[in-house]
Amino acid sequence: MLVIDNRGLEPPQPMMRTLKALEKMDEGEKLSIINDRRPMFLYEELNDLGYLHETEPQEDGSFKITITKTGD
Repeated sequence: MLVIDNRGLEPPQPMMRTLKALEKMDEGEKLSIINDRRPMFLYEELNDLGYLHETEPQEDGSFKITITKTGD
């Protein structure tokens, strides 16, 4: 599983990096991203695309979001 660390980046960089990585992935593959904050606008985009996502708060205050790419 690919992991992208987006901590320290200002919006919209984390979302752009995440969506670009998802474009290159195949259906059923998973991507984990680590963000400084909950990516509210990314959630909307993922929901529109039909991708599954799960968010886990981390001890350092960041958030790990695991995204499963579903059929396009």
